[in-house]
Amino acid sequence: MPSSPPNILFIMADQLAPQFLPAYGHSVVKSPHIDAICEQGVVFDAAYTNFPLCAPSRYSMMTGCLPSTIGAWDNAAELSSEIPTFAHYLSGMGYHTCLSGKMHFCGPDQLHGFNTRLTTDVYPADFTWTPNWDEPQTVHAWFHSMDVVREAGTCTRSNNLDYDDEVTFQATRYLFDRARADGESPFCLVVSYIHPHDPYITRPEFFDLYGEDDMDLPRVGASDVIVDAHSARIRDLIGIDRAGISDQQMISARRAYYGSISYVDGQVGAMMRALKESGFIDNTVVVFTSDHGDMLGERGLWFKMSWFEHSSRVPLVVSFPSNFPAARSAGAASLADLLPTLLDLATDGKGLDYQCAMDGRSLLPQLSGSHGHDEVFGQYLAELTPGPIFMVRQGSRKFVLSQEDPPMLFDLDNDPHELNNLAADPVHEPDIGNLWNRIRERWDVEGIRTRVLESQRRRRTVVPSLVRQGVSWDYEPRTDAARSYIRNNLELYEIERRSRFPAR
Repeated sequence: MPSSPPNILFIMADQLAPQFLPAYGHSVVKSPHIDAICEQGVVFDAAYTNFPLCAPSRYSMMTGCLPSTIGAWDNAAELSSEIPTFAHYLSGMGYHTCLSGKMHFCGPDQLHGFNTRLTTDVYPADFTWTPNWDEPQTVHAWFHSMDVVREAGTCTRSNNLDYDDEVTFQATRYLFDRARADGESPFCLVVSYIHPHDPYITRPEFFDLYGEDDMDLPRVGASDVIVDAHSARIRDLIGIDRAGISDQQMISARRAYYGSISYVDGQVGAMMRALKESGFIDNTVVVFTSDHGDMLGERGLWFKMSWFEHSSRVPLVVSFPSNFPAARSAGAASLADLLPTLLDLATDGKGLDYQCAMDGRSLLPQLSGSHGHDEVFGQYLAELTPGPIFMVRQGSRKFVLSQEDPPMLFDLDNDPHELNNLAADPVHEPDIGNLWNRIRERWDVEGIRTRVLESQRRRRTVVPSLVRQGVSWDYEPRTDAARSYIRNNLELYEIERRSRFPAR
C-alpha cells in the first residue's frame, strides 16, 4: 500500500454486461481502453449488482448496504440523507470528493457526501417513477419500451450523447484544475456515464465499427428455455412477445449497443489520458464497473430487472499496478463490496467504524492475491414483480427465491447459460430450504413487502402535490461566471499564467 492516501478515479458505465467486453471473452466488441485497464488490474469474473435496476444498485454501491437495509426500493426511492456513503467517509478523511455524471439520486439531497457535483443528472430526481404493487398488472408510461429495439440504429445526436460528452469534459477539466491548484489533499472523482443504456442508438462511426456479417446473435434464444414466472411477467408487461422483433432489428440493436460500448471506451480513454497528463496516474486507484447488465435478446429478454447472468452481472476491475499485480478473481463479489474496499485503500487496510450495518465486505484480500469471500446477496423490489425476489450466489451455485414464484437454482460452472433449473430435483430441496431459512433469519420477508407497499403508497400520494407546487429536486450545477476564464478578479497575465499547465 502507498505511504500516502491514493487518489481514486471511479468510472461507471450504465447497463453494461461484462459478457460484451473482450476482457470477459467477447470476440466482437472493440474496447481497447477498457481492455488496457483490465490488463493492468485485478478483474473480478463473478461480480454482481445487488439490485438489477439503476438507482437501487447505485445506492447499495455507495453505502455498502443491501437495498432493504436503506429503503432502496426502486428507481423513485429516496436515499435517506442520514445514510453515509463512501463520499461522506472519504470527505471526512480529507479527500475532495467529486461526481461528474449520473447517480440517479432521488429526493432533495443531490450530493450525498460529494463536495462537488459537476453536472446535473440524466434522469429525474422526483417520485414519478414509483411502481404500484397494489396493481401489479398496470403498465406505466415510464416502463421500458420495445420501440427502442424496433427503432435501433444510428443518430447524429441524442440525450445520452449530449450527456456523456459533458460528463467527460467536466471530469477532465476537474483533473487539470486539481493539478493546477497543486493541492495536497487526495481526490475521489466518480465519472458516471449513461451509455450503453438504451435507447439502442449511436453515431454512425461507432455503429459502423461492427459489420452486419460479424454480428453475433443471442446464444440462448426465447425458444431454448422454459419461461420462468418472473420472465413471463417481464415479457407480458413490457410487451416483448407482442413486439415481434425480427433478426434484423435484433442485429441493429446489438450493433448500436456494441457501438455505444465503443463510445464509452473512447470516454474512458480520454479520462485515462487526462489522468496521465495531469500527473496523477502513478498514485491513483482506477475502478471500472457498471450498475447492472443488459439481456440484449438473451432468452428473448431485454434490458435488466431479472437475476439471469446478463442482467445481474457487472464488469469490475480495480487497477493500481504499483500495489496490486494484474490478476483475475473468480470468487463472487458485489457492488456493495466497493465502499469497504475504497475505505481500506484510503486507510492502508485499517478501515473505519461504519455508522450503518455493513453488508458489503472489503475486496482487499482479493486485490492482494488472497482468497476473499465467495458469496453475494441481491434483492429485487421494484416493478414487474408482486413481491421481493432474492438472489444468492454461493460458489458456483446461484439461487433465485421468492414467495410468489417457483425457486430457481443453477450450477454456473457446468451450466453457464442457465438452461437447467436444478430446483425441481428433490435432491436440492434441503439446500433450498436451508437457504430460505437463512434469508428469513436475516430479513423479515413479509416486513419488507409491507415497507415497500407503504413507501409506494406514500409516494403516490405526495406526487400530485409536488407537481402542483412545481417542486424540483433536479440538481443544478453551481458555477461562478465572475471567476471563469478571464475576468478582472486578477491581472490578465496572472490569470493566463495560472491557467497554463504544465507551468513554466
